[in-house]
Amino acid sequence: MDVKTFYGGKPRECAVRDIPSDSEDSELSGSDSEELEEWIPESDESDSEVEGESNEEETEVSHLPRCRKAHPRSIDVYPDWQGQLPKPVDILSPLQYFRGFFSEDILQIIVEESNLYSVQCDPNKPLNLTTNELEQFLGTVVYMSLFGLPATCMFWNKATRVAKVADTMTLNRWETIKKSLHINNNEGQEQDDPLYKIRPLVTHLTSKLISIPMSEKLSIDEQIVPFKGRHRLKQYLPSKPKKWGYKILILAGADGIPHNFEVYTGRVDQPPELLDVGASGNVVLRLAPTTSYSLTIGSSVPLVVTLAEQGIHSTGTVRSNRLPGVNLKSDADLKRAGRGAFEEKMAIVRDTTLHVVKWYDNCSVTLLSDHVGANPVTEVNRWDRKQKINITVPCLAVVREYNKNMGGLDLLDSLIALYRNRVRSKKWYHRLVFHFLDMTIVTAWLLYRRDCEGTGMEQKDQMRLYTFKSYIAEGLCMCGKSLEKKRGRPSQSIASAYEEKRRKGPTAPIPAQDVRLDHTAHWLIMSKDKGRCRMPGCNGTPKAMCRKCNVHLCFTPDHNCFLRFHTE
Repeated sequence: MDVKTFYGGKPRECAVRDIPSDSEDSELSGSDSEELEEWIPESDESDSEVEGESNEEETEVSHLPRCRKAHPRSIDVYPDWQGQLPKPVDILSPLQYFRGFFSEDILQIIVEESNLYSVQCDPNKPLNLTTNELEQFLGTVVYMSLFGLPATCMFWNKATRVAKVADTMTLNRWETIKKSLHINNNEGQEQDDPLYKIRPLVTHLTSKLISIPMSEKLSIDEQIVPFKGRHRLKQYLPSKPKKWGYKILILAGADGIPHNFEVYTGRVDQPPELLDVGASGNVVLRLAPTTSYSLTIGSSVPLVVTLAEQGIHSTGTVRSNRLPGVNLKSDADLKRAGRGAFEEKMAIVRDTTLHVVKWYDNCSVTLLSDHVGANPVTEVNRWDRKQKINITVPCLAVVREYNKNMGGLDLLDSLIALYRNRVRSKKWYHRLVFHFLDMTIVTAWLLYRRDCEGTGMEQKDQMRLYTFKSYIAEGLCMCGKSLEKKRGRPSQSIASAYEEKRRKGPTAPIPAQDVRLDHTAHWLIMSKDKGRCRMPGCNGTPKAMCRKCNVHLCFTPDHNCFLRFHTE
């Protein structure tokens, strides 16, 4: 497989520039005759200038020593971050944080497309889904992730019934909504877009995540969405706890907050405004921010140099075959030297100083950075399995930088896995939709935690993830919704019954339907005198009356006309 065309790489004319060298252990290249891979795009006019400057650079870099100990001349000054996170004005409610991602516009799109899809499947059985009912459906899905029963029907089963779910809607209605849940119209499907069915949701969530203020330390890593069904987008990653599923590449901060993502779909055409630096490097350029940040990635020389030219400092692991002409010590030599042994080499490529460090702990690892090298070297505690004691091992600055900032996505994955949604479906895209629901809730909780820390709230007073998620589920199921259940055949409405009664003879007026059902300021008061109940079909004479509607209504254990009058 040609990795240059795997992500849509375009062939181009590339000038080659040697990494300067003078000795086998002073810089990246082993000799003057060895050349770097053809990845540095330069114009023909600048070739003569590059050749003229190469001798001067070789003279400077050839005397750079291999740094094994901290030395002032080999310690780079870490660049200061010019950005600043905005200070939170107030702490929002959990539902407000959630609606910052699943806003009214995307819910309306899902409602329209789901109703259209149900009519396309069976014109005689329209879904008639509303935004409030969709929110109730999502609320029950969130509740299911908290309770964790193995099958969805168990939430309505008599032996394992969960009132929070079963009292919100019936099982048949819940299954009907899940069956018809749709996000894009099938009739206009684009054959070249594998994510066409969820493209509006992906675009919406991406725009919301990009708008979140970013911290200084960022990282790009892979996330797996567990899925074992049949689909061509399913991947196998043996290093992940869940090895089968959809692969998502995510840009996340060190605090776990995601800022951009891209679902892996195979070959992708690189935008013309971005350089082609290889398969994995193209993904980083598409996800990376456009301003000065510190990025932790799986790197290569072309990618690090390109990011440095954009003002983005990067650090990451690198494979030996991506460092052409670099002669580092073998794993066996470092192992004989003992834990903590390392080797560092430096070079200047297109005015960017590169540090390559190979370090041995339990195994060897090679790291590449443009702003931090091996020094200063500190010590860390490690467990020696042979001696059965704790020992001190030299730890390099680039290793500390990588370990400190690479765990953002791992934190996000671990929080999602605590209360992962396990709703099963025959439609492949439902797994991604429910995963995005979990990811946005965790992101909302992390934003809540960041706002709490910004306002000085102690950690013991902050909501835990379980509580935060339960408040979101409760708000989706109950906030602004009518709890009156309509079972059986639809009965005659109050308005039609009143019109029929008025045709028969004189009738006292009742408020308009918009006023009667607005759910605002309908307070129950007790009058001195009794009056005829204004509920059609009721012959009671209660003292209870509505303060706003100014009509008498029964309010007894046997006849609750007050509730029916304001909900039907």
